[in-house]
Amino acid sequence: MELRVLECFLAVSREKSFSRAAEAIHISQPTLSRQIADLEAELGKPLFVRGSRQLTLTDEGLILKKRAEEILRLVDKTGQEIEGCESETTGNIYIGAGETYGTHIITRAFAELRKKHPGIRLHIASGDTADLSVQLDHGLIDLGITFGKVDYDRYEYIRLPHEDVMGVYMPKDDELAEKEKIRPKKDLRNRSLIINRETKGDLIPGVPLNLFHTAGTYNLLYNATLMAEDGIGLVVGLDHIIHTEGTGLCFRPFEPEYRVSKNLIWKKQQVLSRPVTLLLEEVRKLLSSEEE
Repeated sequence: MELRVLECFLAVSREKSFSRAAEAIHISQPTLSRQIADLEAELGKPLFVRGSRQLTLTDEGLILKKRAEEILRLVDKTGQEIEGCESETTGNIYIGAGETYGTHIITRAFAELRKKHPGIRLHIASGDTADLSVQLDHGLIDLGITFGKVDYDRYEYIRLPHEDVMGVYMPKDDELAEKEKIRPKKDLRNRSLIINRETKGDLIPGVPLNLFHTAGTYNLLYNATLMAEDGIGLVVGLDHIIHTEGTGLCFRPFEPEYRVSKNLIWKKQQVLSRPVTLLLEEVRKLLSSEEE
């Protein structure tokens, strides 16, 4: 399976037409059709349903599309890293981050790094721990910012400061907004909640999730707060991620207070690019200065 064939396959999946895909990537339609047919024969599965007006992906085609995108991203990233070996002043750093105000530690460190090496670029994509672990393991990102415990067998890590406070986002006219703090077992028992999709067993330690009604889940908090604004439920999340000033929402922390730790992680035995190594040095310097 060659890279150029995967590029052709992705072009067809985007354009939903052999003729439009052939035009987009500047090859003849017969050549493109033959390459896709050969790919289907190699895999032993049809990748497209040939409709009267457009092509649609089969289940096998959807799987290949996801993997092909990952493969081509990894090839591109590898090429960038090799080019960056010629000079430590250029290159790309890819970070996957859970939503947290603590990302400022990384961005502040990168700001210092850019003063010395303006050719280095930082790319941050949001995601939860499940997303980031997959991307780290496949080499699609260099570093991840995750919450809670670290899998020490798989990852190296730096513990980040400034733990985030867990609480509830709610409309400002909600009756609970009159409270300074929310006691989950008492105040939320009869309310509909919108929770992070990774929440399992307990809402917070010592507070079983099965005590509550779950109206929905999320992996990015902003979208969840839209659900809260529309009256679907109260959103359980971390403070300082959504700026509620000027909106119809407010945030109230839990009582007793529950804080969530976070870590900067990367794969063990991973050969880090020069830009990533320099960023980690800046992060350690910044953390050391804050401890003094």
